[in-house]
Amino acid sequence: MQNFTMLRIFLLSFSYLAMFLNVMASAYFSELFEPIWAPDHITTQGDHVRLNLDSATGCGFMSKNKYLFGKISAQIKLVQGDSAGTVTAYYLTADGPNHDELDFEFLGNVSGEPYLVQTNLFVNGTGDREQRHSLWFDPTTDFHNYTFFWNHHFIIFQVDQVPIRVFEKKEEMGVQFPKAQAMGIHGSLWNGDDWATEGGRVKTNWSHSPFVVTFGSFEVDACAVSSGIDDAVAKCGKPGKFWWDKSSNKKLDKNQRRQLKMVQDKYLVYDYCKDTARFTQMPRECQN
Repeated sequence: MQNFTMLRIFLLSFSYLAMFLNVMASAYFSELFEPIWAPDHITTQGDHVRLNLDSATGCGFMSKNKYLFGKISAQIKLVQGDSAGTVTAYYLTADGPNHDELDFEFLGNVSGEPYLVQTNLFVNGTGDREQRHSLWFDPTTDFHNYTFFWNHHFIIFQVDQVPIRVFEKKEEMGVQFPKAQAMGIHGSLWNGDDWATEGGRVKTNWSHSPFVVTFGSFEVDACAVSSGIDDAVAKCGKPGKFWWDKSSNKKLDKNQRRQLKMVQDKYLVYDYCKDTARFTQMPRECQN
């Protein structure tokens, strides 16, 4: 009986703690982010933020601060059912035509067909560095964690802590690396049926709208830059100043290398570095 009473007290305490954490998570979102597109299509419920897409419009949000280097994660549950034509974007971007940008784009599909995750990078306004992966789970039934890890040595795109892509710093080869522009965190849901599903052959079926994607909790452990106040490079750009530049983070560890190889072998469906029809001369970072 004593053990049962202690267990009941623990469960009640945990329940109250969970309620408190949900309130904090909701406040945390409102403190860090703001709607920038169709705010009437964005709703919050507890620690969840729902983006809605219908035939009239999609919607989106962005962070109030920008960040230069660090680790940024979001839990996302993607559009269920027939999501063909829809694009869920979770990305970091600076401003202006010569901007830096890191992208996760989730390309919807017809029911029963797998989602594709497209990653991309822009450095000084130049992109065209797409990779596409399928996933080893259904991303529509539960939340999964999608992470940017960015330091002076490389950028890692992670799914549930598993690296799916690494972009290494290769400035000695003439490859530009994003290291001077602070970037805001963005999330959006929009219609991309001119290209997103089977190259645009499959269109959005609006009879299934509204399409809904849900963002759960965010983890932002990065160097924050206040627009118009901070010098991003002076505040955040000194190598070795923060934990993400420690010697242990200069390269993938053995387990991460094994995971990356597994993902690239089994789930990579497109790599710009292998697209000889697209590039008459391969980008420098693709050259060994």
